Amino acid sequence: MNIWFLTGSQGLYGEDTLRQVAEQSQRIAAQLPMPVEWKPVLTDAAAIRRVMLEANADDSCGGVIAWMHTFSPAKMWIAGLDALRKPLLHLHTQADVELPWSSIDMDFMNLNQAAHGDREFGHVQTRLGVPRKTVAGHVSDPYVAERVLSWTRAAAGLAEVRTLRLARFGDNMRDVAVTEGDKVEAQLRFGVSVNTYGVNELVEAVDAASEGDVTALVKEYAEQYRVAPELLGERNESLRYAARIELGLRGFLEAGGFKAFTTNFEDLGGLRQLPGLAVQRLMADGYGFGGEGDWKTSVLLRTLKAMKPGGTSFMEDYTYHLTPGEELILGAHMLEVCPSIAAGTPSCEIHPLSIGGREDPVRLVFDAAPGPGITIGLADMGDRFRLVANEIDVVPPPHPLPALPVARAVWRPRPNLRTSAEAWLTAGAPHHTVLSTVVGVEELTDLADMLGVELLVIDADTTPRSFAKELRWNQAYYRLAQGL
Repeated sequence: MNIWFLTGSQGLYGEDTLRQVAEQSQRIAAQLPMPVEWKPVLTDAAAIRRVMLEANADDSCGGVIAWMHTFSPAKMWIAGLDALRKPLLHLHTQADVELPWSSIDMDFMNLNQAAHGDREFGHVQTRLGVPRKTVAGHVSDPYVAERVLSWTRAAAGLAEVRTLRLARFGDNMRDVAVTEGDKVEAQLRFGVSVNTYGVNELVEAVDAASEGDVTALVKEYAEQYRVAPELLGERNESLRYAARIELGLRGFLEAGGFKAFTTNFEDLGGLRQLPGLAVQRLMADGYGFGGEGDWKTSVLLRTLKAMKPGGTSFMEDYTYHLTPGEELILGAHMLEVCPSIAAGTPSCEIHPLSIGGREDPVRLVFDAAPGPGITIGLADMGDRFRLVANEIDVVPPPHPLPALPVARAVWRPRPNLRTSAEAWLTAGAPHHTVLSTVVGVEELTDLADMLGVELLVIDADTTPRSFAKELRWNQAYYRLAQGL
C-alpha cells in the first residue's frame, strides 16, 4: 500500500519560490514515519482534480496526505476534494521547527505560510463535509509521527476490508442472535464478501493432504512448541490429523483468495476434530477467524491484523473474578486463541472437549502477555453497524490455571469491571471480541471515520451516565444521517 503526499501552492509566487516549495516538501515527506509517494506541487484546479482521480483509480494508493506549504486558494481544491474517494489526512506542519528571527523578511514570510494556507484548506474541507484526519505539529515531533502512523494503519485496514473475501464453513450457531448479520449491508459498507461453503468441501481438502506434508508439519510443531509427550507417542495420530486439518484448511483458503474464515462446532461434517491448532496458527499468520460462524468478528480480526501484525486475537469474555477491588475478566474460547498474544512458548496439548461430539482436539495452551490493550466488538444493530471498544490492561493470572486446558487472557477493564460491563451490555455489544495489544483507540477511531461506522469507546473516563447520553445522541445522529 502506498500513501501519496500532496503539496499545495499557487502559480503567483514564481518559479524560484515554487522550486523551494518542492525542495522543502520533499524534505518534509522524507521525515514522515513511513515511506510516501511524493507528488509534484499542485498549483491549479485541473491538476488537483486529476491527481485525486488518479488516486481513486490506483489500487495501490491507500490514501493521501495533503499539506498547504504556502497559500493555496482553496476554491482550486473543491473539485478534487469532491472527487476523492480515498482516505485523507490533512497535515498542518511547516518546513522548519524554529523561526530564524533575526533574518525573517517578506520573502521568508511568503514562502513559509502554512499557518495561513492550511487554514484556508481546512475551511473548504469543512464546507464540503470532507471526512479526514487533521494532525498539527512538526513531523519531527514523535506525537505527530504516531498520529500519522495511526491513520496509515487505519488506511491499511480499510484497504484490506475493501477487498476481503471470507469463507464460512457452515452456518452460525443455532439460536444465537449476535452472530447474525446483514452480509449484503456489510459488503456495501465495508466491501467484504462473505459466503458459505459446505464443510465437506473442506473435508475433501483435509483428506487430500499428503503424508509427507503431514510429517513435515508435525516436525515444525515439535520445533516451535512444547509438545505434550503423548502427542509424540501413543496419541501421535491425533497430532497428525491436526496437521492434516491445517494443511487442508490453509490450502482451501489460499486457493480461494480468502483471508478470513469461520467454523462452527455444530457443523463439522466429516471432520474428526474441531479445528483448534490449525485455527490458532492461521490467526498467527494474519487470517481473520470467528467461532460459531461469527463472520463479523472474523472480518474485524483480519482488518486489525492488516493494520498491524501480531498481538491480536479472537477472544470471548468467559467469566469474572468479582473480589471487591480486585475485579478481573478471564477470557478464552473453546480452542481458538491466537498465539501472537502469548507470554511465552505455547504448549501443544490434547484434551477432551465436551462440545462438538468429535475426537479430542489438539490445541495450543498459554497465558496472554501482560500490557495495555483493547477489546473490540462489531455488532449489527439493524439500521447500522456498531463498533464498541474497551481499553483494558492484560495482567498475569493471579494464580496458576493447571486445570484449564485452553489458551486464555486475564484483564482488568477500564475504568472498572462494573462500569465496563454495564456500558458494554447497554451498547448491545457482542460476546465475541477481538483483543489487541498492538492496535489502540486512535487507530480504531481513524478506521471508524473512514468507514463511516459508529464507534463507542469505554475508557478510564467513562461513566454510566455519560455513556448512556452518548448512546442517545448517536441514535439520533445516525438515524438523521441516513436521510429519508
